[in-house]
Amino acid sequence: MILKGAEIARYLARPDPTRPALLIYGQDPMRVALKRAEAVAALTGPGADEEMRLTRLSGADLRKDGASLLDEIKAVGFFPGPRVVLVEDTGDTAAPAIAAALEDWAPGDAVIVVTAGALAKSSALRKLFEAHKAAMVAPIYDDPMGEDEIARLLDAAGLRGVPPAAMRDLLALARAVEPGDFRQVLEKIGLYKYRDDSPLSSEEIAALAPATVEGDVDSLIDAVADGRADALAPLMQRVATQGILPVTICIAALRHFRALHMAAADPGGPAAGVGRLRP
Repeated sequence: MILKGAEIARYLARPDPTRPALLIYGQDPMRVALKRAEAVAALTGPGADEEMRLTRLSGADLRKDGASLLDEIKAVGFFPGPRVVLVEDTGDTAAPAIAAALEDWAPGDAVIVVTAGALAKSSALRKLFEAHKAAMVAPIYDDPMGEDEIARLLDAAGLRGVPPAAMRDLLALARAVEPGDFRQVLEKIGLYKYRDDSPLSSEEIAALAPATVEGDVDSLIDAVADGRADALAPLMQRVATQGILPVTICIAALRHFRALHMAAADPGGPAAGVGRLRP
C-alpha cells in the first residue's frame, strides 16, 4: 500500500506492527533518516538497542549474503518485545533478498524497515513493495512539516494548545530551516516550556530558533539595523527568490533587535549584555 499526503506522517508515527515491511525512500537523506527513526522507535518501543531487538543491515550486506535478512527476521531474541530488522542505504540489487524474506515472513517475525534514496517508478525495490499486498510504502518528499505533524510532536513533548499566531510562526520556521534543525527546535521548546502553563509566544520561538535561518536573511536584517537603505532592495529580491516568507524575516528581525535591546539595557553596559546573550 502506498501512503499519500497526510497518511505518511500519521502512519510513520504509529506503524502497524502486523504488517511485514515498510519502505521509506526519498531524495533528502535527513528527512528519510528522521522518518525512519520515528517509525522504528514506534515499532520497537524503548530499549530496543539495549535489548537487541533492533538489527541493522545495509543494502551491501544483502548483496553479499542474501539469506542474512531471512535469518534475522526469523531469529529468536533474548528479550521479549517487538523486533525490527532495519535495512539502510538499499538499492535495487537488494530486491531479490527482500522479496525472499517477504515471501517467508510470518506473524511473530521481525518487521522489516527498508530505507533508500530517490527511487524511480521503474525501481525494482519500489515495484516490489508497491505490488505487495501487505507491505507499506512511504515516499518522503522535500516538504516542510505541516500543522498536524508539528502539533503532534509538540503534544508528545507535553505542549498542547499552541496559539494560532505561534503555530503560524512555527510553520514559517519549518519552511526556512532543515528538518533536523526544526525538530531540534521543537525539542528545545518542549524543554523550555516544561511545567510552564503560559501559551507559547512568538518571542519564545524567536529566542529558541536556530541562530541563522538564512544567510541572506541575516544580511537583510543587518542592513536594516545599520540603516543601509541602498542595500535593502537587492537583499529583499534575493530572499524573495528563495521563497522565504515575510514572517520568517519578522522572526529574524525580532531576534536581532531583541538581542540589541538586551545588550543596550544591561546594567553592566553593552559589552556585558553581549556576553550574556545566548550562543
